[in-house]
Parts: sequence; C-alpha cells; structure tokens
Amino acid sequence: MGEHDVDEELDEQKLQAYMKALLADLRALDHMLDNDLIESGVRRIGAEQEMFLVDSKLLPAPVGVEVLKHTNDPRLTSEIARFNLEANLTPQMLAGDCFGQMESELKEVLALARGSANHFGADILLAGILPTLQKQDLTLDNITPAPRYYQLNQQVTKLRGGPFSIHIKGLDELQLTHDNIMMESCNTSFQVHLQVGAREFAPLYNLAQAVTAPVLAAAVNSPILFGHRLWQETRLALFQHSTDGRTATQQARSHPTRVGFGEKWLEKSVLELIQDQIARFRVIMIREAEENPFLLLARGQMPELSALRMHNGTVWPWNRACYGVTNGTAHLRIENRTLPSGPTVLDEIANAAFFVGLMISLPKEYGDITNLMTFDDAKTNFFAAARHGLSAQFNWIGGKTHSASELILDHLLPLARQGLKEASVTPAHVDRYLDVIEERTRSGQTGSQWMMKSLGVMNDQPRELRNRLIAEEMLMRQKSEEPAHLWPIFEVKESAEWSEGFQTVGQFMSTDLFTVRPDDLVDLAASLMAWRHIRHVPVEDGEGNLVGLVTHRALVRLLIRGAPAKENLKTVRDIMTTNPLTVSSRTSTLEAMEIMRRNRVGCLPVLDDGRLVGIVTSFDFLDAAAHLFKEKLTNKSESLGDNAPKEPTAGVSSNTTPGGGRKELSEAVGLSIGQRRTGGS
Repeated sequence: MGEHDVDEELDEQKLQAYMKALLADLRALDHMLDNDLIESGVRRIGAEQEMFLVDSKLLPAPVGVEVLKHTNDPRLTSEIARFNLEANLTPQMLAGDCFGQMESELKEVLALARGSANHFGADILLAGILPTLQKQDLTLDNITPAPRYYQLNQQVTKLRGGPFSIHIKGLDELQLTHDNIMMESCNTSFQVHLQVGAREFAPLYNLAQAVTAPVLAAAVNSPILFGHRLWQETRLALFQHSTDGRTATQQARSHPTRVGFGEKWLEKSVLELIQDQIARFRVIMIREAEENPFLLLARGQMPELSALRMHNGTVWPWNRACYGVTNGTAHLRIENRTLPSGPTVLDEIANAAFFVGLMISLPKEYGDITNLMTFDDAKTNFFAAARHGLSAQFNWIGGKTHSASELILDHLLPLARQGLKEASVTPAHVDRYLDVIEERTRSGQTGSQWMMKSLGVMNDQPRELRNRLIAEEMLMRQKSEEPAHLWPIFEVKESAEWSEGFQTVGQFMSTDLFTVRPDDLVDLAASLMAWRHIRHVPVEDGEGNLVGLVTHRALVRLLIRGAPAKENLKTVRDIMTTNPLTVSSRTSTLEAMEIMRRNRVGCLPVLDDGRLVGIVTSFDFLDAAAHLFKEKLTNKSESLGDNAPKEPTAGVSSNTTPGGGRKELSEAVGLSIGQRRTGGS
C-alpha cells in the first residue's frame, strides 16, 4: 500500500535532508538485524487485491474516488487511475483456516466495493489487464487526484527525458509511445505477502525468485492489451516499460529498470536489496522524516523507517522486500508481485496457497537453491513463464529441463501440499486450493488460455466487440465463483448486440493496412488492389506520415486516358489524392458516415496523434448494416414471439436499427452504400 502523503516540492535542500534520513534508516535497519530486533519464528500471510471499475459497457469507469468515499472502509484505497482500486487484506497467521479466512474477507471487501460502485453505475472486474482498455483511457484526466500519483508521473517522466516506448511481441505485435505513466494503470495484480525472519531472509528470497516461474506459469491471466494478443502474462512486460525512467545513456549500458527480476542471488541479508535500490535508483518522492530512528531505538521503540519505506515503494522488483511494524514489533516480508488479478477469487487464493506451500517445503527439500540452479536459469524461467504460461520449458535443478506442466504436476504440487500440511493448514483447505492448481494444470486452461481460445472463435467480429464480450463473460463467470479451468470456451450468440460494437470508427476500422510511397509505380498500387481485393491504398512518406490516397477510381481514369508508355511509367504521386479527408478512431460512426456521404468518398484513413492507424470504407458500413439489421430482426422476433416473421421479406421496414441514433444510422449506411454503387471514389 503506497504512502499517499508526499511532499509536492522537491528542491536540493529537501532532497539532501531526505537522503540523510534514508541513510539513517538503512543504518538503523542494519543495527536491528545485528541485534535480533526483527521478529522471527513467526509465519504470517497477507495480500493486496487490485481491481478495475467498469461501466455498463465494460469500459473503464473513472469513479474510484467516489466509490472510496461511499464505501468508507479502511481496507480499500486508491490506485494510480480513477478506474482502479486496491484492497489490503488483514494479515493471517499461517495455520488452520488462514486461506479460507483470506478468501472470505476478500469476497466481503469486493462485495462492499461492488455495492458502492453500483451507486455510480459501475461494477468490479478482476483482470490482469482489462480487455476493453483503450489508449485514450490513459490520459492524465484519469489519474487519481493525489500528490503521490502526480509526483510519480512528473518525476519518472522527467527522468525518462522523453516519451515511454512500449514494444511487446507475442502472437501479435504492439509498438507505441506514450507521454505519461498511466500505462501502469493497465495492470492489476494479486500481491501475496509472506512474513519471514531476518536470518532466513536471503535464502528464502532466493527460493521465492526460483519458484515464481512455475507458480506464474499456472496463474497467467493477461494475454490481451489494446486488442493485441501478446504474452500469456503481458502485465510483466507492460509494467516494466510503463515505468522505465532510464535515460538513453542508461539504456545503452543496460542499467536495470525500476521494475525487474534482479541481477543475482542474495548472499547474506535483506540489506543487499535495500542498498542496491538506493545505489541504482534516484529518489523521486519524499516526505517529512520521522524522529531519528536511533533515538527511538534507545527508548525501546521500533522505528517506522519511513524514508526507507518511501523509497522502497518507488522501486518494484517482482519479489520485493518489505519492512513493517505491527503492535510495536518489527518484521520483514517477501512480497510476490507477479500474480495477476483474477480470474476468480478462488483462483487467486489457490495461486497464493501454491506459492506459500512451496516456500515452506522447499528449504528442507532443496537446501540452498543457489547450489542447485544458476540465477540466469531462474531469470530465464521467469520470462518463459510470462511469455508461454503452461507451455513454457524450464531449466530446473541439476540442469534438467521440464515443461511447466510436468514440473508442477509431478514434482512441485506434492511438495506444496507437504509444505501446507507442515504449516498445519486445514487439510480440507489444502485440497480445496491445490486441487484447483492441479485441475487447471491438467486441463491446460489458465485464464489466459481461456481468453485466447475464446477470441479465436470470434475472428469475424469487430475487435472492440470481441473485447467487450470477453470482459462481459469474465464478469459473469467471476460472480458465479466457478474457477477458470471450468469455464466453457466462449460461444458467440446470435443475439449479441452488434450495435454496441459500432459506436466509433475505432471499433471496426481495418488495421491490417497495405500502403505505398509516392515514388512507387502505379502498377504496384494496382497490383495491391487486385491481390488484396481492396479499392483504396494509403500513401505514406519515408517517415510513415500519410501524404495521399490512391483510389480504384483514379486507376480507372488512368486506364480511360490510355496506359502510359513503358519509358514513361507513372508513379503513385501522379495519381494520388493529396490531403485526403481523415477521421480519428474516436470519431463517432454517424459522423464518419456523414463525412463520407457529404463529400462522396468511399473511404476515410484513420489518424491518431498524426499517425495512420487504420482505414474505414463504405464496405465496412455495409457489413455493419447487415449485422445490425439482423440484430433488429432478432430483437423484433423475440418481442413478437410466435407472431414474428420467420425470414426477412422485401416488405420489412428498415427505418430503425438497434442502438443509439438508430434511424440515422440506417439512413447513413444506406446513403454511404448508395454512394458506393454510383461510383464514388
């Protein structure tokens, strides 16, 4: 839970004072470790649940501030975006029904948040990445109005010295730039905390680094970002890119990022992690320091080490060291930050139980993990899990290679069961949660696999509609509390409301573009049209800027005038339309149709931030009209019952279609299609 009370003004004097306090906190922690002032011999577990707020169309709902105020529950707090929330669960002693208590409390808090969200026309959805998110949602208008988040955005952007660059390659490829830190808000997680003793911290932290890969492989739930099918757990790549404050010089020398796996095993203590964070990463957030920690220690009080904790909260390793004070006793925790939010509460608690069970059993089974596995193998395994989920291949102890599924089923699950039993966790709960992991692994259906397979059966649907239907199904299944490995692959229903998928140009434009340059031969443009069965080819310059448009009509005119002689072959520049009419992906469908009708054009290139991102044509509107008309007939049949016509007839009126602006939409589609038939460009 990040500290929200921060100083909004950073000057050299304040930074120096803060650094002095930070170093004093580090020395105090060193003293506490040497004198056994950190609680040991106690195991507690805890968790943080991040979540999305969504509206009735499953789009992000920026009502987090209002929901928090209405709920008024200290366990709920804000996150960086107005459409995110976070819940902090009560720590539990690792024994008995601790996981059952965690599950019950999480359901209770989610129910409270959902009830408050309903007052503002919103709901709660657990997803690693919300499928319906769009880049235009990630503006500073949607940042939560708190000093911490403004400062975080300002300082990381300043360190970066330019836009953030996102490049992730999976089944699809996503490459874009962004000018603020709001990409971070695309990610929500279920963060698991395990309290450990000071002297055992280093070996247990190393073990957490090693087991994170197989635990993550079975938990992946974030394969989609802006409609692109990327990694099985895309959050990991996106979070690292979205907070990358490195300068070009730092990148050139491979300086670590604030989000990362680490560079080596720990050797002695937690101090190595804290020292590395202070040495590598500049202070970007400060607050007024508490009283000198050594004065507090002299009075027998445990210091909060607030400066150290503040800086620790601005560096995000996937396994993070956490210091805290509870009821006057200081303790250390390992926070596993890799697990995604969702697919269900039961799935999340199962993931937590799997991780904790391995952390308890493997010290006895393996001893020192650093003697059995190289750090490079642990790191490689981690990224393989993020990319491929249960299909990943791991280099495990002794240099042996295993598939993720084989390693989990044959080796790690029995050890996790053993660990939870050693911790005296209720046997029925051990079976309840680890059986979910076993069945999920045997079936191969993680949350990510369910989404990818479901998308695969909706290829003929507009991208935005696919994403909305996936999110809608996720929400319904979450509320049923059925674990994700039992979810049926999504089936497209004939009654799906296509009108919801055609509100803006971006919802159904074509993004698979074929373009030419001004100096290309006309013959190339004509060939592209013939090969791809298209009637419009955008023209880009060498820097990717739209400079024109070649139309089928222009080619016909050229043929009417006579083919050019071979020695005088024409170029695209000679026939292209310069300065073509354009729209953005956020332009409403009706407005785009009116532009096409009024100007008698058959297509509109789509530009966002000056970049060509798609194209929409009258044929796209024809396809939309067909589905909308079918939807209208379906809805009419349902309302009329047995009196409904069985098949469309020539006498069926089409004055209205479902969705907003229905009559106008039908008329605009008709005009656009009519323009196409009469030979508009």
